Amino acid sequence: MTAADRWKDYACVTSLFVAVASLYYAYKVKTTTLTALSPPKDGVEDLIGNTPMVRIKSLSDYTGLNVFAKMELNNPGGSAKDRVALNIIKTISSQEGIKGSSDKKNRIFEGTSGSTGISLAICCNALGYSCHISLPDDTSQEKLSLLTALGAIVNKVKPASIVDPNQYVNAAKSCSEEYTEGVGVFADQFENEANWKCHYETTGPEIYLQLNGEVDAFITGCGTGGTMAGVSRYLKEKRGDKVHIVLADPQGSGFYNRIKYGVMYDNVEKEGTRRRHQVDTLVEGIGLNRITNNFLKAENYIDDSIRITDEEAIKMAKFLCVNDGLFVGASTAINAVAVLKYAENLPKGSNVCIIACDSGSRHLSKFWKEALQVSNDLSISDII
Repeated sequence: MTAADRWKDYACVTSLFVAVASLYYAYKVKTTTLTALSPPKDGVEDLIGNTPMVRIKSLSDYTGLNVFAKMELNNPGGSAKDRVALNIIKTISSQEGIKGSSDKKNRIFEGTSGSTGISLAICCNALGYSCHISLPDDTSQEKLSLLTALGAIVNKVKPASIVDPNQYVNAAKSCSEEYTEGVGVFADQFENEANWKCHYETTGPEIYLQLNGEVDAFITGCGTGGTMAGVSRYLKEKRGDKVHIVLADPQGSGFYNRIKYGVMYDNVEKEGTRRRHQVDTLVEGIGLNRITNNFLKAENYIDDSIRITDEEAIKMAKFLCVNDGLFVGASTAINAVAVLKYAENLPKGSNVCIIACDSGSRHLSKFWKEALQVSNDLSISDII
């Protein structure tokens, strides 16, 4: 073998070694290098907010838009209501001087059919208060079990209209007035301005920063109206008419009529004519037939509303689970369907943000009981 041949063999072996070493290094970097991590937090309350955002590939591909979900289900209590609960308790402490303590004598009372009770229970435990939740007795079993596990006092009442003194919100207020072991405070999420303000100060700015200021549409539902009010106000102040604010509303709710026609309800939707506690829908947490103080803070910023049926929401929940790995609850599914229905109003490539309110695990016994019956093979055209 000549020197030239030996040199070729040496070069070949060296090249092979370098290639293998490079691949190994690339593998190690990919599998061991971490993204930037936040420092340790001083209590579970400090984990609330700064939630991630994810692009929903299936909806983006279908619509030609960039559809993003603000993952509020990543909060420690599993929903956007963590922000509300925390701000209400902080406001009670700072403005009213009602502090938490190790004996938890001071108690927060709330009436809720959604996730606010869970968020309040978590924040009360973290900040030294006890928690009392009044809710309709047809609330999903998962929520009831979680509230009990968190040590909250649960007061189940019959579903009723807000005009009934035994309706869950009214029941919570009454219980707070009767409490004598410490100071009882009615959180009053529907009317309390600490609700919308927390979204104006945190959720809205986070969405704006995560999308580099290029937010072309924001779509979400209304329950108390706090998320819509805080986020829409912030985005409108930043983007003006460049951002479309759209309210996604479940069947039976009056917000759709309020935005579209200036009236809250038609005769069959009038508050006081229904036996159910909220609206005739499987969806928990959004939809209402009365004007709340928080909704009034949102109304002037809302450009349009889309009505969604239970059937559409059920199919969307299953579709997102099967096609995107997103196991979401009913209100998130409502928001996603609204994107499909509103897409034609937006130029291709627009950035749309919805709220991913909570996980499907909160809705297994009711909403997801129906969604499980939907075929895994459904397409978007089967949804709407």
